[in-house]
Amino acid sequence: MKTNERTAMTADRVRAIWCRELQRDDIMPDDDFFALGGDSLIMVRIQGAFIEELGAEVLMDQLFLHPTVGSIAAYIDSRAALAP
Repeated sequence: MKTNERTAMTADRVRAIWCRELQRDDIMPDDDFFALGGDSLIMVRIQGAFIEELGAEVLMDQLFLHPTVGSIAAYIDSRAALAP
């Protein structure tokens, strides 16, 4: 699978998690988590979902550095590519 395809699949899964946790279905890949109403409590739930559903541990600071579906999906995939 190509990197772009994998990131698109990861982005779809991230978007589904965000839609569920933010309780909205209109989230686009470039929407900012905080502009969508995200806060630290929701962020903690999303962190748990990333571990549970994607097998990816994402530290809180990375969620601040990558506040869009597209950017956090790319980050998750870049970390997976580095894993042994």
